[in-house]
Amino acid sequence: MLKYIKGNLENIDGVEIYPIISLLIFFLFFVALFWWVFTAKKAHIKEVSNIPLETNVNDEIQ
Repeated sequence: MLKYIKGNLENIDGVEIYPIISLLIFFLFFVALFWWVFTAKKAHIKEVSNIPLETNVNDEIQ
């Protein structure tokens, strides 16, 4: 199975750039995520973390 995929990919010009682009997108996403986590305001994090604990009259089973 792998030899068919490898054989087809060897015939495509410039295919070696796709894994590099994928790795860069993956790396940049997590760098941006870590940056956002460390620079986020504590008040916002606290507010968002309390959302599941809030009770709403419409959500209660009667």
